[in-house]
Amino acid sequence: MDRGKGPRIAVLGLHLEANAFAPPTIREDFTRQCLERGAAITGLARAESSHLPGEIGGFYRRMDAAGPWQPVPVLIAAAPPGGPIEQAVFLDVLDEIRGGLAAALPLDGVYIASHGASSATGDEDSDGTLASLVRRVVGPATPIVCSHDLHCNVSERLVEAVDALVVYRTNPHVDMAERAAESAELLREMLAGMRTAKAFIRLPLTPPSVTLLTAAGPYAEAIQAAEALMRTDRRIANASVAAGFVFSDLPKCGMTVTVTARDGDAAAAEAAARALARRVWADHPRYRRALTPLAEAVARAVEAGRGDAPPVLLADVADNPGGGGRGSTTFLLRALHEAGAEGVVAGVLVDPALAAEAHGRGEGAAFEAVFNRVESEFSHRFAAPARVLALRDGQDIGRRGILAGRRFDLGPSALLELAGSGLRVVVASLRRQLAEPRMLEMHGIDIAALRCLVVKSRGHFRAGFDEHFPDARILEVDVPGLTSPVLGNFSWARLPRPVYPIDQAVEWREPG
Repeated sequence: MDRGKGPRIAVLGLHLEANAFAPPTIREDFTRQCLERGAAITGLARAESSHLPGEIGGFYRRMDAAGPWQPVPVLIAAAPPGGPIEQAVFLDVLDEIRGGLAAALPLDGVYIASHGASSATGDEDSDGTLASLVRRVVGPATPIVCSHDLHCNVSERLVEAVDALVVYRTNPHVDMAERAAESAELLREMLAGMRTAKAFIRLPLTPPSVTLLTAAGPYAEAIQAAEALMRTDRRIANASVAAGFVFSDLPKCGMTVTVTARDGDAAAAEAAARALARRVWADHPRYRRALTPLAEAVARAVEAGRGDAPPVLLADVADNPGGGGRGSTTFLLRALHEAGAEGVVAGVLVDPALAAEAHGRGEGAAFEAVFNRVESEFSHRFAAPARVLALRDGQDIGRRGILAGRRFDLGPSALLELAGSGLRVVVASLRRQLAEPRMLEMHGIDIAALRCLVVKSRGHFRAGFDEHFPDARILEVDVPGLTSPVLGNFSWARLPRPVYPIDQAVEWREPG
């Protein structure tokens, strides 16, 4: 390579968390969230804010700080969590990446920034397929570092194809840029001659997502153990404990441990992976969590509305757009409205038709708001007299948590007030989870004044709303939906069985 200009590093990624129970992800899902190519990626990555996944800017910043380099951006495709990618769309992504890499040769390294829980309608291991394609194009000697969300489903094929795998260590995810920087540092080490060795173990454990917070609990302790290994043993370049995403319903689902060792030290990688896996399995009975029944949650909201109790946040974890939920179920909305709970705001309810009708009628208009006029399995029709309080284009920049400093887009959105209860609800056109305060504040809502906030989100809301709602005042509500933590509600087809906690009599034997 031309040392004066620095190494030529390809940057690419595919971001999708695939829920097997949700409708397929189509091309428009990518174009409406993020589908960027070539030099435009570099401009966005170095901008003050952008709609790129958080890893991209973090990787560029660390590479820029470390010395000269030549970015070779290929393709960044990101869609909101949904069903598996339509196979034709996935094949187009592969073809574009293959062509972009081939045209850019020779390359000195590759950074793959992918979510890690994608699948396609004709490919159960789309992330492994992508990594294997990159390896074939660039050859066996070119370093490849891959970063993943901690809800990734890791395959043996992916681990074999890359030189290092780096997984997030925070949930809610606020360390994307840090893990990208770590990836950049590992890539720099490999460019300087360092060789890696990897060890990989999968466990028969698919925990419900609500048990996977990293502030406290068994998963937090597993992450802390991995970090301690990296601090105390220089041979360990990275130790990643990936939680997995059970709703992908695939043979590769399950918590995994992937250890990358420096200097080709396979024995160190294997020993560390086994120690971490033993620790995780010893704690497997702790990966259970009780949800709050709907009636109890509504009673708490009514009590808070009267001023008899502190404000409360109700998490509709079963309809989390951040896990493939449609964001359109109305179980909580209907119950709170009928109970007359005061001081309630709910969001984000995803209903493009209702949002469009509100925009057509204008602010101040009174009309019959019909949610889910086209019903689906969990998204039932609900109607109530309403008034349009505010209309927005849905575009803003996040200020806290996983979207801090990043552009987001709800599509045309509206704030409605339901007559009779005074319940206010933010209705959006695009499927996004309510994890960011600006999604409410942009509609004129004072979060500090609320008596009850209803969020369609599994856990990322905790990093966005912790300034107003500490954990002690958060209730995860047991209602139906595509992302229900009650895993027994689903008809699993492809999961490896037995697996805990879906099955109780599960044994794990350490690999021989």
